Formats: sequence, C-alpha cells, structure tokens
Amino acid sequence: MSSDSEKPAVATPEEKSTPPKPAPKPAAKTEEKPAELPAFEKSISDKLVEKFGDKVEVDFVKEDRIGIKTSKENVHDVAQFIRDDLHYDHAESVSGVDYPADNEIEVVYHLGSYTESSLARQVLTLATRAPRESNPIPGQDSTKLPTLRDVFYSVEFGEREVFEMLGVYFDGHPDNRRLLLPEDWADLPPLRKDFAIKGR
Repeated sequence: MSSDSEKPAVATPEEKSTPPKPAPKPAAKTEEKPAELPAFEKSISDKLVEKFGDKVEVDFVKEDRIGIKTSKENVHDVAQFIRDDLHYDHAESVSGVDYPADNEIEVVYHLGSYTESSLARQVLTLATRAPRESNPIPGQDSTKLPTLRDVFYSVEFGEREVFEMLGVYFDGHPDNRRLLLPEDWADLPPLRKDFAIKGR
C-alpha cells in the first residue's frame, strides 16, 4: 500500500505556469508633416529674405502675423523696404524687452497698413536689439538704435517711451525727451528687470 507521499504531485491551478505575455509592440510612428505655412504671409517673409538674405531672420509666420528680426545696423534699411515695397505704412506700437542675461534690449515695432486692403488684418513685427549697459546713462552710453521716425511717423511717442522706460536712445529722433517720468529721474529706467521699487 502506497502512502500519500508517493502519489504524483498534482499542480494546483495557481501553480500552473503561465506563458509570459508578449512585450507590447511599439506604436507605429506616424511621420509628422511639417506645418504648412499660410501662403500669403509666407510670400511676404520670402520677399524679405530674397532682398536681405541672412541679414534678416524670420522669427515666425502664421495667419495674419509675421515676425522678422534684424540687427541694429540693418533695421533702418529693412524698415524702408517694408514701407516702400511691402506697403506697411505705419507703426501700431513700439515696445521693448529687457534681456539682462544677453546684455541686450530688444525693441519691437508692430507694423500695419491703412492703404493696402490685402494687409488690413496683417501685423508684421520687426525686432532689433541694442547693447545693454549695466549702469546706464540714458542717451550717453552704447544703448542706442537708429530711429525709425523718418520711416514711420507714428513711432515718435513709442520710441520716446522706450527711451525713458528702458534707456534705449534713438539716434536721429527729433525729440528724445522723457515722456512720462520727471526730467530729473536719476534711477534705473523703470522697465529694466533689475529696477526695484524702493520701500516695498
């Protein structure tokens, strides 16, 4: 008579080996198509590149918006071409951005057209940069750019505001006076990132 220990072992359902699951297949990569740029806006940026080559950089092209960057040495010529050949006839605004890590201040012109109906919805931003002095003496240091006042009359007050708020002096501007601050303002230009409001 055999004992229980001599009986063949019977695997319980839990002990049955289960075949390993196959590794999941990597998802098939779909080939990304480059974004198609709007044809009208691209035709405008292409004209700038055709005229100025690597003197301009196309920052962005999207519906109703084009962004162009250029150096301070070329900004006046590029602005004249934009006015005379591309028919953007006025500046809607002038603004500035402080980049202390780059030791530069960027000035951005937003340009539009009253006279060319196909440009009614278009805004072309033209940006250039000036050197940034750590201890600025507005108007008497290297933070200067050529004015676009003779190209776009409407930059007159915008450039004055950038002058007093960021310390960018515009060579050739007919009226480089402060616009909002007192004439005896002796602190940093208040839109620079290292400006601190006293007492707060």
